Amino acid sequence: MSKQDHVLAIDQGTTSTRTIVFDRNAIEVASARSEFAQHYPDAGWVEHCPEDIWNDVLKTSRAALEKSGMLDRIAGIGITNQRETIVVWERATGKPIHRAIVWQDRRTAATCQKLREEGAEALVRERTGLLIDPYFSATKLAWILDNVSDARTRAEKGELAFGTIDSFILWRLTGGKVHATDITNASRTLLFDIHRQQWDDDLLRLFRIPAALLPEVKDNSTIFGETDPALYGRAIPIAGMAGDQQAAVVGQACFTPGMAKATYGTGCFVLLNTGEKPVASKNRMLTTIAYRMGGKTTYALEGSIFVAGAAIKWLRDGLHLITHASQTDDMATRIPHSHGVYMVPGFVGLGAPHWDPDARGLICGLTLDATAAHIARAALESVAYQTLDLITAMTQDGGGTTDALRVDGGMSANDWFCNFLADMLQVKVERPKHIETTALGAGFLAGLATGVWDDEKALAATWQHGATFEASMPNEQRRSMIAGWHQAVRRTLSQNNPL
Repeated sequence: MSKQDHVLAIDQGTTSTRTIVFDRNAIEVASARSEFAQHYPDAGWVEHCPEDIWNDVLKTSRAALEKSGMLDRIAGIGITNQRETIVVWERATGKPIHRAIVWQDRRTAATCQKLREEGAEALVRERTGLLIDPYFSATKLAWILDNVSDARTRAEKGELAFGTIDSFILWRLTGGKVHATDITNASRTLLFDIHRQQWDDDLLRLFRIPAALLPEVKDNSTIFGETDPALYGRAIPIAGMAGDQQAAVVGQACFTPGMAKATYGTGCFVLLNTGEKPVASKNRMLTTIAYRMGGKTTYALEGSIFVAGAAIKWLRDGLHLITHASQTDDMATRIPHSHGVYMVPGFVGLGAPHWDPDARGLICGLTLDATAAHIARAALESVAYQTLDLITAMTQDGGGTTDALRVDGGMSANDWFCNFLADMLQVKVERPKHIETTALGAGFLAGLATGVWDDEKALAATWQHGATFEASMPNEQRRSMIAGWHQAVRRTLSQNNPL
């Protein structure tokens, strides 16, 4: 058999599934991608069909393997996934009992509000590092148990299994032999104590979740199991798993405390490595697990923006102002300034630092000479402003200061956006040569467990610089634009927001 020095990375995202084969130099050899349907059964509800996701995982992984011709040289498979999106399925058949409820879904906002009013957030914050919000998994899971016929009774009998998307894919890849998840996905459920690093009985009681549903929790880089040989023609070790944002931390080689990355996909997520000790936030940032390898845990502060690339998708599919996302670069460059137009993309509420599920989107500052270009530019600017809010809050929390932000994801390919981001943050914005770092992180985790790479230093050595963007905007102009943004946000927040 040929030397096994390649990895297969499955990147299961919010709107598409991508599978990439990487060689030991972290270079993409082949890839395949497939978009799948989004379901919106009610206002603020977002669902996915788990079978669509599974079929796309199979289709793209087989296509990437065929294109690469490297089946025999695949050392292991890494999985990364849209976090907080949940599936409940039958253990006997593997069949889901309901569509997957997506991280963007807000159906449990009233439940979360009631729990906060009852004083539950202090316990949740202390144990999990998170806030009580519909974004996270626990209230979604409780909703399925309460709204699908016999689900709660069957769960208590041990007939059902719960998992985030990684866990569901792992179950299917192993032919139902392995029910497990990794520590980063577990840490986003509101059910996992990030200090003792185990499922928490008090939280299970609080959210009314039977322990029999839960998967085993493992390190990010370890052998989870092997694929059913019938899927690919041979059994392949599944050797790495991480939620998409933590996978991007690994893919961006942010292994040193103080290093930060921002991933711009459907949403935007900023993670700042804080080392071996968790940092408690006073500014409604999340304290989360960045990764655990060899039993050693690294923590991070995280800020979550619910709408980033989704705002550009809305310009295309909702307003029909553009036909392709790349047009926004030209539109933003075409006009000399924003003309006082701001977009606050609260389409599914606002994430950190506001955590306002009832906020809704706003475009303000419009005059008769405002054009489609001003709205497109405002959409791009809104993502940079939200990133600034997160970095500012993390710095105030004592998470450390960073002199550079490593960026990845689709929006990071936009030079105008990266320049504006540097202007707002007043730090260097570094873009790697290859921006598919989420998938690469999953590949790295699998490769570490199977000997393709020796250690974190070997991973960091593969990181290739693409472009650096530095601030050039005059301070007075910057301060004025930021003040306008903060005013727009205040107009967006709901009456229930405490800020």
